Amino acid sequence: MNEGQPTRPANILHIIAINQGTAPLTMEEPTTPPLSPRQVQELIDDGRVVVDTRPSSDFGSGHIAGAYNLQVGSPEFEQRFGWVVPLEASVVLVGADTASVETALHKLAFVGLDHRVEGFLRGGMRAWIGAGMPLVTVSQISVNELHQRLQENGAMRTLDVREPDEFAGGHIEGARTMSFKMLEQHLDEIGIEADEPVSVVCAGGVRSGTACSILQRHGFRHVHNVTGGMGAWNSAVLPTVTE
Repeated sequence: MNEGQPTRPANILHIIAINQGTAPLTMEEPTTPPLSPRQVQELIDDGRVVVDTRPSSDFGSGHIAGAYNLQVGSPEFEQRFGWVVPLEASVVLVGADTASVETALHKLAFVGLDHRVEGFLRGGMRAWIGAGMPLVTVSQISVNELHQRLQENGAMRTLDVREPDEFAGGHIEGARTMSFKMLEQHLDEIGIEADEPVSVVCAGGVRSGTACSILQRHGFRHVHNVTGGMGAWNSAVLPTVTE
């Protein structure tokens, strides 16, 4: 799948623009204004994109509908932002706390992307819940639960969002494959319908969290994040196949 289609280099257009002097690079401390839940909702209604920087488990327990899950703790955070978030989309950040928002801003400023951030949700998801705003969840499924469901019936689909070489080295039989980097642009190629139950797996459950958020954003209704990913699958000595 996607053979011959190279991954778009993350943030390359912004880096070129900075080098050419046509895009700004923040030289001082990057800042962005705090926003109330109502202000965030107004921006969403006006077409802004939410990027939730919390761990995938926290994101799964409750998040803003349509949010991308890009964990700020990842050393590739700013790169994943460039791979996943639509080019030139304006962004509202959601973090576990103010410090995590500041960390995200610093990482984005390093590649000139902090100017796309219009603000952050003051008080995080606790404030959102307190304001009575709606929540969306992502089911978290263990590798043993997934294996049992695959054994019981063929209704559950599996999507492996690791890189091609990782997939070739060993994967769940019958799994579809597409790197999470390509998913936003090529979702119609995975061969899974939006009304089908799908479990998403990566190496450890982080990239799959991002992929789950992309699927949900595009209308997939029965999405499960495989906790621990293929690392947990292999540790449980569950069967794999290789190419």
